[in-house]
Amino acid sequence: MERVLIVDDDVELCELVAEYLTPEGFEVEAVHNGEQGLKRALAGEHVIVILDVMLPGISGLEVLRRLRAESRAPVLILTARGDDVERIVGLEIGADDYLPKPFNPRELLARIRAILRRSQGPASPPLDRITVGDVELDPAARTVRRAGDAVELTSVEFGMLEALMRAAGQVVTRDQLAQSVLGRKFMPYDRSIDMHVSKLRKKLGDSGDSERIKTIRGVGYVFTRPSDNPSRPTASLPGKEEER
Repeated sequence: MERVLIVDDDVELCELVAEYLTPEGFEVEAVHNGEQGLKRALAGEHVIVILDVMLPGISGLEVLRRLRAESRAPVLILTARGDDVERIVGLEIGADDYLPKPFNPRELLARIRAILRRSQGPASPPLDRITVGDVELDPAARTVRRAGDAVELTSVEFGMLEALMRAAGQVVTRDQLAQSVLGRKFMPYDRSIDMHVSKLRKKLGDSGDSERIKTIRGVGYVFTRPSDNPSRPTASLPGKEEER
């Protein structure tokens, strides 16, 4: 059985989650404070961590921050319904996804399975490496290199990057990214996709002359190919544009 860690001070909720997930093939361990939750999460014994934001001791966001400094373990954060700030901060720190309380246990299960599919990769991963400019993505090894240097990504960030690189030069809509990477439909006002892409941009940096990942307003994103970027002017005089 795959082990799940839930860190939440609501004992009854933890029992309900365990009761629902156990028949689905998961062994659930519940911890009710931030310090102990961080310690257990760092042990590396669980396939996913379900982390409540509001915890006694250190907060769930601080647990996530410290966890991300040492581990890429999949994390699903639980937030108060309608609290966009907690949601956005959690995604910025490195959560794979979020679920607002109260939630339907079936949706929790669906989110867990979607995250695990991303983090574990397909049963028979494609062996072809994808190279666009100075970025190389290896689906089999689940590694990314930029100009030869390793880039550390969460499972969601890796999935986003793979989807964008496979369609390099073409628009990938937010709905396509939500379906293929997050395993759900894109909902209006959901900032998850934008936050993950923002983190990708920071980790990959610009491609010299332009943004590596361009936003197509109201639609989605494009991972630019070197040929899509304008050539750097050859004029040697500073402040002067090359004569056309």
